[in-house]
Amino acid sequence: MDTFDYIIIGAGSAGCVLANRLTTNPKINVLLIEAGGKDTNPWIHIPGGYFKTMHNPKTDWCFKIQSDPGLGGREMNYPRGKTLGGSSSINGLLYIRGQSQDYNYWRQLGNVGWSWEDVLPYFMKSEDNQRGTNEFHGVGGPLSVEDMRVKMKVLDTFIDAAEEFGFPHQSDFNTGENEGIGYFQVTQRNGFRCSTAVGYLNPIKNRKNLKIITKAHVKNIEFENNKAVAVNYWSNNKLIKIKTNIEIILSAGSIGSPHILQASGIGPGELLKKNNVEVIKDQSAVGKNLQDHLMLRPVYKIKNLKTLNEVYHSFIKKFFTGINYFILRKGPLTMGASHLCGFIKSDEYLEAPNLQFHVSPMSTDTLGKSTLHKFPAFTPTVCNIKPTSKGKVELNGADTRVDPHITMNYLSTPDDREVAAKAIKITRKIVMESNAFKPYEPSELRPGLDITDNEQLAIEAGKFANTVFHPVSTCRMGNDDNAVVNDKLITHGLEGLRIVDASVMPHITSGNTNAPTIMIAEKAADMILADQKN
Repeated sequence: MDTFDYIIIGAGSAGCVLANRLTTNPKINVLLIEAGGKDTNPWIHIPGGYFKTMHNPKTDWCFKIQSDPGLGGREMNYPRGKTLGGSSSINGLLYIRGQSQDYNYWRQLGNVGWSWEDVLPYFMKSEDNQRGTNEFHGVGGPLSVEDMRVKMKVLDTFIDAAEEFGFPHQSDFNTGENEGIGYFQVTQRNGFRCSTAVGYLNPIKNRKNLKIITKAHVKNIEFENNKAVAVNYWSNNKLIKIKTNIEIILSAGSIGSPHILQASGIGPGELLKKNNVEVIKDQSAVGKNLQDHLMLRPVYKIKNLKTLNEVYHSFIKKFFTGINYFILRKGPLTMGASHLCGFIKSDEYLEAPNLQFHVSPMSTDTLGKSTLHKFPAFTPTVCNIKPTSKGKVELNGADTRVDPHITMNYLSTPDDREVAAKAIKITRKIVMESNAFKPYEPSELRPGLDITDNEQLAIEAGKFANTVFHPVSTCRMGNDDNAVVNDKLITHGLEGLRIVDASVMPHITSGNTNAPTIMIAEKAADMILADQKN
C-alpha cells in the first residue's frame, strides 16, 4: 500500500501505543514509521543495560545541547531513543505519573478532558501492575509495572534519615498525591524491560492492517491547502512518499516533532526562511517552551555501607551480579536508573512538592562518560520538578538528517537558582545531620560543605548537573495564540495533522515523563477512534 488511513511518525512511547489501539478497528489501516532500527540489541531488554544503549548511535539520537551558562558553559549529551519503543527502550524504567495538581492545572488552562479525574482511567488502562487493581491502579494492560527487585541498606538508611526531618515514607507515588520517600516502581516484566515496543507493539505487529517500517528517516510532511496529505522519508538514501486518506500523527517526541514540523514549513517564519524552508504556516510557538528537569548531583562518600562502586571495580562481584541476573532475575542488573524516589517541598508554604529525589547507590564524576568512583559513595540526585527556565528547538538547515539546535537555558531564572540551592541544602541536612547516617561517617565530595551561599551553590551544582531526560512542551496544547495543538491534539490552523507525544504537554509534569506520555497516547487513540465513529 502506498496510501494509508493513518500514518504515525515515530514508534516511541506514544507511537507504539497508537499503533496498537488504532488497529483494533480492522477497517483502519495504519503505517508506523520509525527512523531507528528494531529493538534487537539485548542491552535494551536488560533493565540495567541503559548505560549501554544511551550514547550508542545505534539506539540513541545522541543529541547535544548548546553551550549552557547554567551548566558552567558546558555542552551536554541529550539522549533520545532511536529504536522501536523510542526512549521507553533506553530510559531508566521509572514509573511516575505526576501529581493530580499537574493535570488539574492543564484543565484550568482551558484544556477540556485533561484533569486528573479525566486522565486517571487512561493511566489505569495502560497498566498491568504487580500489586493488583484498586482505585488508582489497573491490571491486564500492555505496560507491566513491577516493584524494584533490589534493595540496599544505603537506600533504606536514606529513608530513615529523611523521616528524621519530617519527610514521610511513601509506598505508592502514583495516586496523585506523592509526597514522601520510598522505592520506585519500574516498567519491567519478570526482570526484563517492558518498553512500549514490548508491551504494545510486539503482541500486535502481525495485524494485517498495520505496516511497520524501520530505518525510515522522515524528511517532511507535505501539505495541500493547509491539509497534511503525505509524508516523505528516506530509506537507504532513497526518497519515498506515502499518502494518507485521513490523518498524519506526529509522534517523534519533544525534539523530533518540532524539528519535523519546522522542516515541513510549520514554525517561526524567520527561522524557516533563514533555513530555506517554504513557510506553510508561521507558527512562532513550534519548538519554543521547551521544559525539562535538571538533576543536581551531590555526591557523598561513606564508610561501612555497600554501594555499587565496589561492585563495578571488582571482576568477581560483577561476575556474580551477572549470574544473579541471568539465573534469578535479581540484583543490580534489574534496577532502573535510580532506586529510591522522593517528593518533598523546598518550602513549607507550598501546596505540593516541588523537588524530586532520584537516589542511586553509586557515584561518578560525569554521567555517561566516566567510570564509577573507586571508593564507597552514593548520589542523592535532586531536581526542581516545577522549573521556570525554558529552552527551544530550532531547525539547523532544511535537511532533518542534520540535528537541530537544542537550547535549554537551565537555571536561567532567579527562582530556579534559589530552588536549586535549597535542594542541595535539604539533601545535605538529610545526609550530614541525621542520626541514621552518623555511624557511616558521610562526607560531601561535591559541591563541598564550604559552599553555603545560595547563588554560589547554584553555580557549583550546575557544573555537575545533568538532564533527567524529560523534554516536553515544544508543541504545547492550548487554546491561545501560542499553542500548537488544541485539546483534541489537532494542530491549530491545519487539517489532517495531529501531534501525540510529550511535546503537547501544556506544562511539565511533576516527575518522570514516560508514563504521562503513554497516557496521552491512550487518550488520543480513544479520541481518534471516536472521530471515526462520528
